[in-house]
Amino acid sequence: MITHRQRLAARQTRRGLRTAIAIVLLALMLFPVYWMLNISLQASGTTLPSTFLPTHPSLAGYATAIHDQGQNLVTSMLIAIGTVVLTLLIATPCAYALAQFRFRWISWALLAILISQMIPGIVIANALYTLYENIGLLNSIPGLIIANAANAVPFGILIMRSFMLAVPTSIVEAARVNGAGLVRAFLSIVVPISRNSLITVGLFAFLFAWSDFIFALTLTTKGNITPVTLGIYTYLGAHISNWSAVMATAMLASIPAIILLVIAQKYIAAGATGGAVK
Repeated sequence: MITHRQRLAARQTRRGLRTAIAIVLLALMLFPVYWMLNISLQASGTTLPSTFLPTHPSLAGYATAIHDQGQNLVTSMLIAIGTVVLTLLIATPCAYALAQFRFRWISWALLAILISQMIPGIVIANALYTLYENIGLLNSIPGLIIANAANAVPFGILIMRSFMLAVPTSIVEAARVNGAGLVRAFLSIVVPISRNSLITVGLFAFLFAWSDFIFALTLTTKGNITPVTLGIYTYLGAHISNWSAVMATAMLASIPAIILLVIAQKYIAAGATGGAVK
């Protein structure tokens, strides 16, 4: 007969085995990031003589990357921040309307939003190119902000609507009874309650814009506006013999996303699953 001590030992063994497997899988997933960091610190600038550890680390690659790609990093940051602001301004009231209003066409509207998420980005980029050429938004930061927001807004509406379905209408009605208008009740009651979903949508909108390549390649033709993704693409061909600078650029481009994910991870989990249970 199995004793309590034996069951406890077996449970601890299974837990240790799962932990070991998780550590191995995590190491495998993070190894490309480590190797990218390793190459960026190599003084030689090539991958062939690189050792597993940078025995003589050098920041020359980062100095070259900042000199050559610093402006592109700033451009990507402006585009990403603008995309977050525009996405939240549009998606938040739309999500609340679709969550609270009871009309027959709501389900059709949600289906249209879902279908819009299935359209390939290159199709949207080609359509926007023709439109932008007519209205003068090619090779501009506002044009890229609008393009990336158009990609992020449907996703934001679907995420925030699922969360706002759980917002009690009695709270908003109580605010209305106390004299608050529709806009004030929305801003003072609904938005603070939906903070987790707003942070989740804002973070994903930032990542969409920060990692965008298709819109940047299609909607910029003169080279005066160059996001960092497009900069890395052109930089790779020009500096194929200086891999430390290329990898340093990739590391610098990864830092904002890593910082935001670490800071907002608890809000992401709450915002993504907040609407799952009423």
